[in-house]
Amino acid sequence: MQGDTEHSNRLGRQEGIPTCPQPTTNPTTSDPLMSYFAPVKDLMFNLKHLAGLDQMAAQVPTFEDAGTETAQAVLEECAKFNEAVVAPLNRTGDTDPSRLEGGRVFATPGFKEAFRKFGDGGWQGLQHPVELGGQALPKSIGAAAAEILHGASLSFALCPMLTDGAIEALLTAGSAEQQKAYIPPMVAGTWTGTMNLTEPQAGSDLALVRTRAEPQADGSYRVFGTKIFITWGEHDMAENIVHLVLARAVGAPEGVKGISLFIVPKFLVGPDGSLGARNDVHCVSLEHKLGIKASPTAVLQFGDHGGAVGYLVGEENRGLEYMFIMMNSARFAVGVQGVAVAERAYQQAVQYARERVQSRPVDGSSNKAVPIIEHPDVRRMLMTMRALTQGSRAMASVAAAAFDLAHHHPDAQVREREQSLYEWLVPLVKGYSTEMSQEVTSLGVQVHGGMGYIEETGAAQHMRDARILTIYEGTTAIQANDLVGRKTARDGGRTARLLAQEIAATEDELAAGGDDARAVAVRLRAAREAFLEAVEFIATRAKPQPDAAYAGSVPYLMLAGNLVAGWQLGRSLLVAERERAAGGDAAFMQAKVATARFYADHLLPRCSALRDSIVGGHAGIAAMAVDAF
Repeated sequence: MQGDTEHSNRLGRQEGIPTCPQPTTNPTTSDPLMSYFAPVKDLMFNLKHLAGLDQMAAQVPTFEDAGTETAQAVLEECAKFNEAVVAPLNRTGDTDPSRLEGGRVFATPGFKEAFRKFGDGGWQGLQHPVELGGQALPKSIGAAAAEILHGASLSFALCPMLTDGAIEALLTAGSAEQQKAYIPPMVAGTWTGTMNLTEPQAGSDLALVRTRAEPQADGSYRVFGTKIFITWGEHDMAENIVHLVLARAVGAPEGVKGISLFIVPKFLVGPDGSLGARNDVHCVSLEHKLGIKASPTAVLQFGDHGGAVGYLVGEENRGLEYMFIMMNSARFAVGVQGVAVAERAYQQAVQYARERVQSRPVDGSSNKAVPIIEHPDVRRMLMTMRALTQGSRAMASVAAAAFDLAHHHPDAQVREREQSLYEWLVPLVKGYSTEMSQEVTSLGVQVHGGMGYIEETGAAQHMRDARILTIYEGTTAIQANDLVGRKTARDGGRTARLLAQEIAATEDELAAGGDDARAVAVRLRAAREAFLEAVEFIATRAKPQPDAAYAGSVPYLMLAGNLVAGWQLGRSLLVAERERAAGGDAAFMQAKVATARFYADHLLPRCSALRDSIVGGHAGIAAMAVDAF
C-alpha cells in the first residue's frame, strides 16, 4: 500500500492530480460504521460509456487532457483520501456534533485536520479555473469525485459543496477584483463559502427577505438582518468565511425584483489579501437536527454592532439572478448527495445481509439457518437499493456531461441543445435522486431488521442524514413546480418530447438484443408512453387549469426521474452485453445486466401508476374542504 500511495502522489504532482496523504488508519476495516468503499468502477463505467468523456475530450479543446485516463487517476486518489481520512469520521460526526461555545463554533473532533488535508490535497479546486488555483477539470469528473466525498461523510462534504457554489457565483457575477481577492483562498481550502438566503419570516419565499443594505461613501454597504439555516455558517476549520448574502439595498423595489447580492466576509480582507478585523456578523445559535449533525446549521446575525461590512456583487436588484447560479449548482450537488448516501446505506446493508444468519431457506436447500442474503425478499430489497442508486448515479453523470458540453463545446448549436438538456435534468437529479435516497436508506434499516432501529449499528444515521435532502435547496415540490412550469409548460413539452425520442432510439437497440435487452425494451417503452401522456396533460393544462397540472407536479417529476434513470440503465445493459462479448470484466458486466433487468421489471412499472395519478387524480386533491382536514 505504501508504494502504491507514493507512486500515486508522484503522479499527482506531475500531472496536477490532487493527492492523498498516507493513511493513518486502515480504511479497509470491516466495521460497518467506519468502512466505505468508493464505487470507482461504476463511476468510471458511467463516465466512459454514458457521459462519453473521451469523446468530450476529443471535441472540446478545454478538456483535451481530461479523458478517462485522467478520470481514473483522479477518482482512485479521491477514493484513497476519503476512505482513509473522511469516512472514519462519519459516525463521530453523528455522536459528537459541532458545538457553539461563547459565540464560537467548534467542528467535530478530527474534521479540522481532515479539512486541512482536503485543501492541501487540491480537492476543492477540481473544477475551478487554473488561473485562480484550480485544475479546471470537467464537471463530469468533479461530480464523480463529489459523490465519493459525500459518501464518506455528508456532514463534512457540505462545507466544500457550499464553497463550490460561492466560487461559481463569483465567477459569474463578481468583479475581477472580487474574484482575485476571494476565490483563490476558497479554492485553496483556507477560506470557505456560504449562501445566506432565507430568514425567519421568509422560508422559501425570498420575496419576503428583509435584510437591508445601506450604501456607504466608500462604495461598501452596511448589512443588517438575520439569516437562518446557514450551513457551515460558522466554524473553526478555515481562516475566513465568505458569506454571500441576499439583502435589499435602501430604496429597492418590493418583492424579488429588489434583492441584491453582497459579499460579507467573516474577517475583513485588506488590499494585500491579509485578514483584518472581525466583521459584524455572528452566530447566535445552532439548530438541533435530525441528521447531518456534524454540519453546523447556524442562525447568523448581521449588524448588531453598527452594521456588517458588505460589498455588492454585480448590479443592485439582480441578486436573486446571481444566487440562482449558486442554487442550481447546489441543487445538482444535493442530488449527488442522495446517490452518495444511498450507496453507503446499500454497502452496509449488503455487508450485514452476508453476515447475519437467520432462518432456513424457503426452497429447502439447507436444513440450517443461512445468511439472510439468501432469502428472496432480502434480495429484492438489496436489488431495489442497488438499482435505484445506480440508475440515479447514471442520470447525474449524463447531466454533468451535458453541463460540460453546454459551457465548453465549440459549436453554439451543441451548447444550446446541451444547456436545454441540463436545465431539464437538474430538477430530476435533485428531486428524484433525493426522494430515492429516502427509500434506499429506509430499506437499509429494514434489511437490518430490529438491529437497524438501534443506533449502534449505524443504519439509522444514513436514514436520518438523508431526510434533509428532499428539503434544502428547494423542496421536491419546488423542483417539481420548476419542471412543470419552466421546463415543460413554457416550451409546450418540446424538450420532454425530444428526450422521449432519444429514449425510443435506445428501445430499438434493446429490441435487437438478447433476452434481457428485449425484456427491458418492453418495460422502457411502456414507461416512455406513460411519460408522453403525462407531458401532454401538463403542457395543455398548465395555463388553463394550473391547479390540475400542478397537483400532479411531484408525481410528474418522479415519473420523469424514474424513466431517465431506467433509460440510462438500459443504455448500460447494451454496453455491458458488448463488453462481455468482447471479453471484458464478465462478473461486473453481468451484474450491470442483472441490475438493469431488475430496474425494468420492478421499478419502471411505477411509471404507469404515476401517469394515472397525474392525468386522472387531480380532482381528488381538491375534493375535500380545507376545514375538513
